[in-house]
Amino acid sequence: MTGTTSSGRASLPTANSTKSYWHRDPSKVLFGHRTTPSLPTKADVVIIGSGISGASAAHFLHENEKGKDLDIVMLEAREACWGATGRNGGHCQPMLYSALPEVGAFELRNYQTLEALIKKHNIPCDWRAFPAAMPVWTPTSKLVKVITKDSQNPSLSDLRIPTAAGAFLQANAASLWPYKLVSWMLETLLSSNKQAVGNFNLQTNTPVTHLQNIDGKSWIVHTPRGMIATDRVLLTTNAYTSHLLPKFGDLIVPVRGEMSALIPPASMSPASSTHKPLEHTYVFIGHGKQNINQDDYLVQRPFAAENVKKDGGGELMFGGGRSYAANAGLGVSDDSSIDDPAAAYLRRELNIVLDLQNKDHELEATWEWSGIMGYSRDGHPWVGEVGEYLGGAKGLFVCAGFTGHGMPNTCLSAKAAVDIMLGADEVDVPECYKISRERVERARALDEVAVADAKGIML
Repeated sequence: MTGTTSSGRASLPTANSTKSYWHRDPSKVLFGHRTTPSLPTKADVVIIGSGISGASAAHFLHENEKGKDLDIVMLEAREACWGATGRNGGHCQPMLYSALPEVGAFELRNYQTLEALIKKHNIPCDWRAFPAAMPVWTPTSKLVKVITKDSQNPSLSDLRIPTAAGAFLQANAASLWPYKLVSWMLETLLSSNKQAVGNFNLQTNTPVTHLQNIDGKSWIVHTPRGMIATDRVLLTTNAYTSHLLPKFGDLIVPVRGEMSALIPPASMSPASSTHKPLEHTYVFIGHGKQNINQDDYLVQRPFAAENVKKDGGGELMFGGGRSYAANAGLGVSDDSSIDDPAAAYLRRELNIVLDLQNKDHELEATWEWSGIMGYSRDGHPWVGEVGEYLGGAKGLFVCAGFTGHGMPNTCLSAKAAVDIMLGADEVDVPECYKISRERVERARALDEVAVADAKGIML
């Protein structure tokens, strides 16, 4: 198993990752793509990572007056969007009930930005807005409705969670095909190369092995295929950040998560007279052996046909079960295998937490895969320029550490990183996301990620 090294550094992404449902129909443009046969020797900006953070950063650079004429090279260790974004649950839900007010508001803006972008360009990524149901206890927003045992319209039974003590019902959540969203972003950037402005060069299967600073002013990016000289580097490497910046080893820790695509029971087909397809997304906190950091999450794919078939859509995209994985997946940066006990939990547990009218039969999985999340020591993403105290210098930027909660954060966090890079006077990002020496000291005064996770302390 490839995990962290003895120094706490993450490994490079593994070449033989498990097969994600979202990758079953890879982009013909992006798969194996190298915009130029050889690696460019220089660039204005090098973006490392091609998930939603990297793709969003390139998108906002291209839209920015100061950035649209820059030569951008994006380096990806594997295929485009083959990391966490291409392996997650396809679930976008802002945390409106338990987050800091500025964080909840930022996540809602991020959700609205994604929704507006998808609608404006009619991006074919299966975005579907749903209410979200979640068992939590202390409301902090008017956008959240508390559902109790006595509630009606909806009741807990209406939400298919009759045994729950209570729930929050939130208006803003969505399911989507995240790989297709990122593919559209990257394909659109590549098509812009035909125009006079800007240049976007994507190099897949090109891992970055080392960053070399030159006189505190510029950078050499090392890969097995050659080197690139640049004044600005943006790491959108999430769980793998410490491979290139070892001083992030205790601040962003790789954690392996488990996902499954489950065939729904016949009672959930569009033609069913009992239970229709799900009308909510779900997050289950503290169920069974799970603690507050080991939640399970669920969305249902749209049906492609009236009858439930293995290829007919309607899959229940259910992820989680980390408490059943070895060491809860902590410190693992290898997604070439699954955690069998966690996978078994996902197949059987959905019948217990949700009323599926399935007589508690274990569900069949058509796809089971793993993905690597980057858990932040203080629970917040790290966005901004990296100083010498973290192994950086002028021109090195990071947008990473999303703690399994990237979809409601990454798009605008990447825009903030771009705005910081381009010297904007105002940057839309929560103060607690910004990188500073003081924040590093505060974070290191907290429990390490593994300790906080085991205690069930909210990361």
